[in-house]
Amino acid sequence: MTLSPRHLLLLVLLTLVWGLNWPVMKLGIGHLPPLSFRSLSMWLGLPVLYAAVRWLKVDLRVARSDWPELAKLTLTNMLVWHVIAILSLQALSSGRAAILGYTMPIFSALCGRAMFGERLTARQLGGVAAAAVGVALLLWHEVAGMAGKPWAAFGMLTAAAIWALGTQQLRRTRIAASTLALTWWMTVATVLVMTLLATAFEHDRWQAPSAVAWGTVLYNAVLIFGFAQPAWLVLARGLPPAASTLSVMMIPALGAVSGALWLGEKLHWQDAAAIVLMAVAIGTVLWPKRPPTAIASPAGPDTDRRSQGA
Repeated sequence: MTLSPRHLLLLVLLTLVWGLNWPVMKLGIGHLPPLSFRSLSMWLGLPVLYAAVRWLKVDLRVARSDWPELAKLTLTNMLVWHVIAILSLQALSSGRAAILGYTMPIFSALCGRAMFGERLTARQLGGVAAAAVGVALLLWHEVAGMAGKPWAAFGMLTAAAIWALGTQQLRRTRIAASTLALTWWMTVATVLVMTLLATAFEHDRWQAPSAVAWGTVLYNAVLIFGFAQPAWLVLARGLPPAASTLSVMMIPALGAVSGALWLGEKLHWQDAAAIVLMAVAIGTVLWPKRPPTAIASPAGPDTDRRSQGA
């Protein structure tokens, strides 16, 4: 497995943008109803995404015969995640939500093994184990808080598991269209459904967004739906599953730290230990493999000269 400089740059930017977004989202849903916040962000993100795909001259056509599979990918990669995660975030701290949401790589590894017969190398298994221990450490001081809100914790874990399934499905899709074309249509379908849900359940709470609310919405519109979501799908479809999932495991650590700095959420020594373990998990998939050692011929130089003379 080799990762190009472009892939590495996307992974770094993706980690920063998504990690910082957890306290941004928590702040946003403090000013707007959650489904409405997400829908408004996606509507404003669509022109950004469209401008990007047109600038890159991406063909947005998807064959009619592929629409059922596209609908399935939309459900598992976007719709379930965006709806359940934003609703669960209401009852969780931003750091806790990020930690639970990014159990996705662990679910992805288990899903790939159970459903698709994927074999993980010893190094990749070590990465999954390090990530799992890191998540457990990050949750050390959160269990008591989750005990009173089990539905939110369960919802975030469910969303992560379904997102993991979607990542595996996207990796194996036979749709011939480009990943950015799939991203466009999945985003369009998701925002339409979320807008219907927001209208049905939140219309009585609608109000003019404040300046802070607009800032959080624009962050999500431009950086999440205009960049991070399509970048993730490109990586998830183009890289091996272990690389595309484990390599973003720093996001919950960044989410926990930024939540502490911006929203006053507490940090403990377990957080620092977890960050180290997340870095180990990333290293298991990003560190280059050692090239195979050349095996010397047992025949020796005389044999080589005889073969040359022949």
